[in-house]
Amino acid sequence: MEIPFQAVEDLVGLPKDGYPQLAGPQPKELEALRTPEEQFESSFLTLRRALANDLLDAVQKVSPKNFEQIVVDLLIAMGYGGALEDAGEVVGKSGDGGIDGTIKQDKLGLDMVYVQAKRWGRTVGTPDVSQFSGSLLKQNAQKGVMITTSQFSKDAREHVKGLAQKLVLIDGKQLAELMIEHDVGVQPASKKSYTLKRLDQEYFEAFDSCTPKMLQVCMGSPPSLCSDESKRVWVN
Repeated sequence: MEIPFQAVEDLVGLPKDGYPQLAGPQPKELEALRTPEEQFESSFLTLRRALANDLLDAVQKVSPKNFEQIVVDLLIAMGYGGALEDAGEVVGKSGDGGIDGTIKQDKLGLDMVYVQAKRWGRTVGTPDVSQFSGSLLKQNAQKGVMITTSQFSKDAREHVKGLAQKLVLIDGKQLAELMIEHDVGVQPASKKSYTLKRLDQEYFEAFDSCTPKMLQVCMGSPPSLCSDESKRVWVN
């Protein structure tokens, strides 16, 4: 005999307006379960992601020439070129062979990093990477950095692994993160800074491991007020 589904609902006592919701902590309750440190870190990451998006939007609005300068400034800020005043140079121009900038890694310029900057909206593919690699070969260069405001295809990233030169690919997301990390195009949002500190448990545990003879007392006044070494004694 078939039992109507409605009868089954009546039998088990299900509500007429639907099935009960599974019990569990709601978003506000989950937030309350977080420690203050976790909440602080979550807020920090949210602000950092928003800044990265704003920064990438700003970079995409500059001219190609200015974008090339931003890339060179970033690489110098990252330490490429050391303390050389003329470490970085923007060389991008018509017929530049795909080389937009150079970074000297020694005073004589014997060790160079060649840069290509692409302020694109489309994905950078293998043909684009191959073209830059060919430009490096013409310069007898062994090191290159290719930076874009968009992203690289999976095939392009696989392609560089088989190249004779050392070629690093940096996409828009990585670009924004590096600019934030090395203070290029950003500044502190507030004059205030916050340092999270925790209890130094080892400091207090060291007291528990002391022998009784290591208890120092001050005759006539509390130890914190005892400046006269002659009044300090060791007791069991």
